[in-house]
Amino acid sequence: MASSSEYLTYVLELLREVNGITYKKMMGEYILYKDEKIFGGVYDNRFLVKKAVGLEKYHMKEQVPYPTAKAMLLVDIEDPEVIDEIVKIIVKK
Repeated sequence: MASSSEYLTYVLELLREVNGITYKKMMGEYILYKDEKIFGGVYDNRFLVKKAVGLEKYHMKEQVPYPTAKAMLLVDIEDPEVIDEIVKIIVKK
């Protein structure tokens, strides 16, 4: 199932505190970048981010974006400032 552009818009709104966000559509899904580094994506209308040391405190659940992929973390947080912290931890900036 492909992700909707409406859900992408919702995720981009959650990312409004993060500078340098871009995305690319790929096979019906969206890959998310911060300053040209991949940190996550939108898969089947789920906002998933890469695992990284330091994210344990956010208690995000693991989810697989698609068969054969490594598990990622489901972002079920709606606070843009917290999401900014999460992205910075992933890209180490």
